[in-house]
Amino acid sequence: MRFAEPIFLVFAAAIPFAGIFWAFLRARRERALERLVAPHLKARLIPGAPAMRGVQAWCITIGLFLALFSAARPQWGMVTEKYIERSRNVVVAIDVSRSMLAEDVRPNRLERTKADVADLIDSLAGDRCALVAFRRTGVVVCPLTSDHAFLRSSLEQLSPDSAPRGETDLGSAIRAALDTLDPAADDHNAIILISDGGDLRGEALSNALLAKKRGVPIFTVGIGDPRRGAAIPAADGRGYAKFKGETVTVKLEEEALKAIASASNGRYVPLATAGTAETTLGAIYRNFLRQVAAKEQNEASERTADRYQLFLIPSLVLLLSGAALSKGRFAAAGKNRVAHDLA
Repeated sequence: MRFAEPIFLVFAAAIPFAGIFWAFLRARRERALERLVAPHLKARLIPGAPAMRGVQAWCITIGLFLALFSAARPQWGMVTEKYIERSRNVVVAIDVSRSMLAEDVRPNRLERTKADVADLIDSLAGDRCALVAFRRTGVVVCPLTSDHAFLRSSLEQLSPDSAPRGETDLGSAIRAALDTLDPAADDHNAIILISDGGDLRGEALSNALLAKKRGVPIFTVGIGDPRRGAAIPAADGRGYAKFKGETVTVKLEEEALKAIASASNGRYVPLATAGTAETTLGAIYRNFLRQVAAKEQNEASERTADRYQLFLIPSLVLLLSGAALSKGRFAAAGKNRVAHDLA
């Protein structure tokens, strides 16, 4: 047995001594009355039978002792408690390379992505979200926050200039997203990576395996048409980008995105074919919530059980019994009558 508030044991230990001292004072008072008044007047001055007064004293003394003992919160044994952690975190990593300006998805890949992420924000409720923009490297443009207005503002400002120029590095995006998430809450973390594809060079696959080890699923979303390429607008805004006189076209490269999702226990969704409510980013996030909810049902913790109730309830019964045995104002009225008779 242990006590969570042992200081109350000091007060509890003083109760028996206080009871003994009270009994001593009462006995001395009765002896003094015997010398001053006739025997038939003693009963009127001290109402109640001596045995009943003794029962009342024991009820109050033991009741106070048990009340203070329960206040010390005695504990023994273990109890298992299930709990639900409601705060969840999701990092949305968005490819902002110039290929995301292709118009095979209306109005273009990047703007379609931003519209779908806005739909995702509507599904967040009280959960937190962060935004990572990536090209050659991943850059956190909005840290984890539950401020949806700030989140939307950061989303609207995304452009190819939001991340350093260079070939798309999916591994850097995953690393930046993982660094944004607190490892202590990985059971409630997720990453949504949106891109028109890339390769697995660098640390893309190893970082996906790290996410799996931490228990963070990566939902990869492919944006664009995987069957035919789409032209990339020129940097100066006039026409399309060309290489050796030929228009540069890009198509959705799904293999890397599928590999990352598979390696991290996530899911790959081709957004180009999204035509139902089940393939929006909001639906993907709700799917993540179902996974988390399944984990939460199995979460439990053990702690030492509080047993103060075993002492508090008897103490209340004893104190109420002691109060019921008191003569209260009737005793005071009897004393007034005796005083009137003596006068």
